[in-house]
Amino acid sequence: MADSDNTTTLPFVIGQQRDALGSPIPQTRDSALSLWSEWQHARHASLLLCRVQQRLECQIMINPGIQGLTADSPTGVQDQTSCTFGDPRDYAVAREAEVFAMTEALKLQDSIPEVAATSLGGVIAKLEMIVGADRDIGDPTDFPWPHIASALRDLRAIAGGLPVDRRSRERTRSDVAKHWESAVKLVAALEEEGAAEHHGGVAGL
Repeated sequence: MADSDNTTTLPFVIGQQRDALGSPIPQTRDSALSLWSEWQHARHASLLLCRVQQRLECQIMINPGIQGLTADSPTGVQDQTSCTFGDPRDYAVAREAEVFAMTEALKLQDSIPEVAATSLGGVIAKLEMIVGADRDIGDPTDFPWPHIASALRDLRAIAGGLPVDRRSRERTRSDVAKHWESAVKLVAALEEEGAAEHHGGVAGL
């Protein structure tokens, strides 16, 4: 007996199943795909905050208040008080906000073993997160990263890529604002702690 019927089995399982009338059969979303989507949002927020931090760092380096960097500049800033976005405190907040966003992404990565994929797409999503983590914190040429990447390419070739993760501006703003608010509180607490230690040291003299 010919086995040609098997050629339609894989796409049927991977794709959206339909009933006899061609209507989509309701399916529970793969938890691994949901985890991957949240991870994508966290990484995107982290990237945006990293860019903000880098811009602030550049502005601090050209701050007209730093004589060694701007004394010979032909285009000095006349009013130093007008340049508030490059304040070192803003940079500290941006740096901590990026850490909060990256920590959230790492926590999502840490939960990969606890989430069971229910489709090949879910398996691909988990591997995407693993390989993505390697790009952040490791050397992609070391074992087993090239081997995992190879298996991921094979799965993509068989099952297709993951759906496009559509990010809304509202979600992005909300994520960035959440991390920024946490960072503001942390920096303020650290400043208060530093001030208290300073006053305590002065009083002890």
